[in-house]
Amino acid sequence: MKKVSTLFLCALLVLAVGLASVSTSAALKTFKVFLITMDQMDQYWAGIDQGCKKAVAELGNIEYKWTAPDIKDDAKQIEMINNAVANGANAILLAANGPDAVTSALKEAQAKKVQIIYVDSPAKFPAVATFATNNEGAGNTAGLEMLKDLSKAGVKKGKIGIISVNAATASTIAREKGFRAALAGKGYTLLATQYCDGDAAKAKDIATNYVTQGCVGIFGANEGSAVGTGNAIRESGKPIVGIGFDSSDAIKSLLKDGFLKATMVQNPSVMGYEGMKKVVGVLEGKVKADGKVVDTGVSVVTK
Repeated sequence: MKKVSTLFLCALLVLAVGLASVSTSAALKTFKVFLITMDQMDQYWAGIDQGCKKAVAELGNIEYKWTAPDIKDDAKQIEMINNAVANGANAILLAANGPDAVTSALKEAQAKKVQIIYVDSPAKFPAVATFATNNEGAGNTAGLEMLKDLSKAGVKKGKIGIISVNAATASTIAREKGFRAALAGKGYTLLATQYCDGDAAKAKDIATNYVTQGCVGIFGANEGSAVGTGNAIRESGKPIVGIGFDSSDAIKSLLKDGFLKATMVQNPSVMGYEGMKKVVGVLEGKVKADGKVVDTGVSVVTK
């Protein structure tokens, strides 16, 4: 009996060790997650990266990399997606440069079991979830700030220019829509939107042209557009109302000096943090890919 009991206990011990080994192996499984943003120009994207890194530090089982084109370019972003898949990505957090251009690449990624989650700007392709600003609402708030500052200056009519990234990026299109809605029927003339590809130097040239057209206000719908707007107003020496979007050291300086009256500040670190947590939860089978769109909020920042 003692011999049988001993053998039975040994068998239990071997089984327990095996189960513990399987459990530990599952717990220690590492996932490859890539963040792919529109470009590397804006400090804003670094905020998403910081949020991702915070989540990675807490999770401990993620091999993480942030990659992006040097400029906003659909072909380059597609290449980044394909490279991530080729390098064994389990998931991609994506800020899509446009709603349609990358969908074929995303379809191929999904076919290889890569989970897609959107941060900031989605494409027209199903994803785990989207963490982004309510951009139309934020654009509307920017328009209300423009009206408030024009009213303070006693300016009741005149031309208003809008500078944006391009005619395809979903987030900035929504901001423009909200901004125009806020100013509709208020007595101002909104000029055709001009595009700078997010480049502050190009935005400055566009804003300078708006100044020569006699604009009383200019809205820069992203970081580069806002910086270019503020710099053009600075050089003009005219009391033009500049409203921006996003935050950076340059924007803070322009706010401090009064060349931008306000900027709409998003929460990119929240997008990155919550996006990373969500997609890893899906990879681990702990949460469902529900396609939920989460508004990460915006704040109005003035001098």
